[in-house]
Amino acid sequence: MTAVLTIARFTALEAARGRLAWLVAGFTIGGCVLAMFAGEIAITETREVRGGLLGAWLRSCAVFIISAFVTASAVREFHDKGLDLILSMPVRRETYYAGKLAGFAGVSVLSATVCALALVWFAPPGQVALWTASLGLELLIVTAMSLLCVLTFSQVTWALSTVIGFYVLSRAMAAVQLMAHEPLADPASAAQPLIRAFVDALAFVLPDLDRFTESEWLIHGTGTIADLGFAAIQTIIYVTLLCAAALFDLYRKAL
Repeated sequence: MTAVLTIARFTALEAARGRLAWLVAGFTIGGCVLAMFAGEIAITETREVRGGLLGAWLRSCAVFIISAFVTASAVREFHDKGLDLILSMPVRRETYYAGKLAGFAGVSVLSATVCALALVWFAPPGQVALWTASLGLELLIVTAMSLLCVLTFSQVTWALSTVIGFYVLSRAMAAVQLMAHEPLADPASAAQPLIRAFVDALAFVLPDLDRFTESEWLIHGTGTIADLGFAAIQTIIYVTLLCAAALFDLYRKAL
């Protein structure tokens, strides 16, 4: 446990020294300015428009920045032989992985908290709390996926592209399913059943991120504890699977 906390602490220090906080503050302030401008041109429901727009902006920016930071940090450590140095000491590979995941998770939680501090001025505090907790869980899935991609590809471009593709597809899968099951599709087409089966199988494998951190919670106040419970269960399942895959990849590497 001491080794895990030490690795997590140095991971958080890397984020602080890399000026990640300034980047988070920058996109948060930029989102607030954008939300204020959108509210000025909205005809009705000014506060709701501002809250929904700011929530969508903060979520997208947080996901991209966290995935980019995790990917770049882990790849740099591999190329600088930092991983070899740590594992040359009496530290097990699962201990190293747990420490990195804990450090990155702490950075994700702090980023979600900063988003909440900006969003609380534009939406009901209760809904902001649910939204922030859901964003933290969403960022945890993204963090685990980023670490898996780094261990698999060991290149920033490939790893980051895969993470972004995974996130966008998970977010859009509900819409893709609706299009695949469109009743106006040609019933005589032989490819249609195969496409539907493929889309349904893909939707079963991917997390339901479209039900995480919804802007509707901020606009209409529809978020409930049940929604957060669903997000928590999904996070536990997918983070466990992603961690297992990442540890398998880490142990098969010849270091």
